Amino acid sequence: MNTQDYMYKVAASGRVNIIGEHIDYCGGKVMPAALSLKNTVYIRPNGTNKINLSWTTLPDTVSLDIENLENYRHLKYGNYQAGSALLWRQAGHKLVGCDMLQDCKVPFGSGLSSSAAIEVSTIAALATVAGEQFDNAEVALVAQKAEREYAGVNCGIMDQYASACGKKGMSMLLDCKTLECEYLPMELGGYSMVLTDCCKPHSLADGKYNERRSETEEALKILQKSLNITCLADLTPVQFAQCSHMLPKVLKMRAEHVVNECARVKTAEQALRAGNIELLGRLINQSHASLKNLYQTTGFEPDVLAEAAQNYPACIGSRLTGGGFGGCTISLVKTECVDEFTDYLLKVYERRTGYHAKCYSADIDDGITIEKL
Repeated sequence: MNTQDYMYKVAASGRVNIIGEHIDYCGGKVMPAALSLKNTVYIRPNGTNKINLSWTTLPDTVSLDIENLENYRHLKYGNYQAGSALLWRQAGHKLVGCDMLQDCKVPFGSGLSSSAAIEVSTIAALATVAGEQFDNAEVALVAQKAEREYAGVNCGIMDQYASACGKKGMSMLLDCKTLECEYLPMELGGYSMVLTDCCKPHSLADGKYNERRSETEEALKILQKSLNITCLADLTPVQFAQCSHMLPKVLKMRAEHVVNECARVKTAEQALRAGNIELLGRLINQSHASLKNLYQTTGFEPDVLAEAAQNYPACIGSRLTGGGFGGCTISLVKTECVDEFTDYLLKVYERRTGYHAKCYSADIDDGITIEKL
């Protein structure tokens, strides 16, 4: 990979969501963290009106006309970059012709948000090569808009915000209704975080993600006929128990997950502040059970991974993280047992599913980083 001819190296992180799944688009608080797995963009101006894309992992090259960026939705590769550039321009920012080499270390389809890392790093790189200062939170909001309006995934703000605004060694307590964000030291005591990819590819645009979002929106509309709430996250579990009879069965299940997951995030914050990692582990297990039974976004392979991990004595919590229908689990494991745990987990998973899972080693890192080359 020859990068010496480029002017800037701009990176943005993938993310892991520790707890708070499928509640960002319901106005809830979530607890993500940015990862050292990143999408890195090497960029230089080229004096034309073209954005020329290439990849370290693909032989493909794509040339995007700055004046016709709305025309690239059909691309197999480059559509996320085109959408990010288009929405950044529509937000009032300058685009200049440039060459971009993209190097993605966030595994695709893993639930660790490669899409957000690509969008955020692309926008940050375009701003940098155009000589613009930028606000990380604005980059996140434009990246989210690109994913929703261009890529067709009706996502919440969590992934892009974590990718843009993460801090090394910190988890984020992000209020998705107000975008207020508090940083909490991710101090796990004698435990380590293990990320395991079930290696069953998934696509949120093609899958049930948008369907789940529309179900929560329908549940909210029904409840708002009797309750003064702006989002499902406004409801406490006690309030929900009093009004849940208003909802048909499936919508009741979806809303019950959202309400209880919001409560789990609140308890997880208290556990992390108090250093009670065992309690955090129990909440993570409860989150997976809710995703499986109420929200129905897990699937056979992720369930095998999470439940095998939960049965391992040195593991205090494991759950699916991300949009679901495939992807990664996050497990909290005694640090001295991590190697034995990963050997056990990969063997059990292959025996039960026929797939080869992968464990990723990743630290909690800064979101956007920029280096002049």
